[in-house]
Amino acid sequence: MEFPDLGKHCSEKTCKQLDFLPVKCDMCKQDFCKDHFIYAAHKCPCAFQKDVQVPVCPLCNIPIPIKKGQVPDVVVGDHMDQDCGYHPGKKKEKIFTYRCSKEGCKKKEMLQMVCAQCHGNFCIQHRHPLDHSCRHRSRPTIKAG
Repeated sequence: MEFPDLGKHCSEKTCKQLDFLPVKCDMCKQDFCKDHFIYAAHKCPCAFQKDVQVPVCPLCNIPIPIKKGQVPDVVVGDHMDQDCGYHPGKKKEKIFTYRCSKEGCKKKEMLQMVCAQCHGNFCIQHRHPLDHSCRHRSRPTIKAG
């Protein structure tokens, strides 16, 4: 062996593989091979200090802060029972809110389409001045088709 100090053995008890590119765990400071460098793979005793996850409420999609030692399921359950802003019985916002100003038309649109001449709000069918008999113009030149 020309390089006896090259590489290190994996610190995992069941592995001990000689690795020429070992990875040092940033928490327990031990050397591991590519198969055991993840916290869960070598059962790192210090992983809880760095492996922090924030649970998210499945109803309102708000992150729920938890303190050390608390069970995330219990905290999220308490949030859903008390503080959650989601109410299934609450009416949803209306999407089609802009009603057509043409007489006799009851269509509603998602987007507001205001006539530049009379400033009325119209549906797609009546959006052109000639289609809604715009009163601002003196006489229509060509009927829009």
